[in-house]
Amino acid sequence: MPIRLLVVDDEVDFLESIVMRIELRGFQTHGVTSGTAALEYLEANPGSVAIVLLDIKMPGMDGLETLRQIKTSFPEIEAIVVTGHGSQEYNRLGRELGAFDYLIKPIRLDTILERIEAAYRSRHPESES
Repeated sequence: MPIRLLVVDDEVDFLESIVMRIELRGFQTHGVTSGTAALEYLEANPGSVAIVLLDIKMPGMDGLETLRQIKTSFPEIEAIVVTGHGSQEYNRLGRELGAFDYLIKPIRLDTILERIEAAYRSRHPESES
């Protein structure tokens, strides 16, 4: 069964590109452009997502608040925060809120895929071959 992933990023070009590239690698991927849309998707599709790839800097509800709400309502979901505005403070806050990892754009696709698989294995150790 493919890993089910939700990508949340307000940069539409990045979002469409990363969703397509991840899907081509065999993951089941859905993309949304805001934290609010992410929470609505998760509410409407319970159990449909194992990993969230989440941008930090977004208008409206930022990625940290989205992460906080995901971890409160969907604690079984792992989150990887992604940003083009890296800082130690965002890294610290993201980890305190329960993020599995913190990646700074630009990110190689191989790195993203490795971290997604590691996050999935952290919750599903039986999936290791």
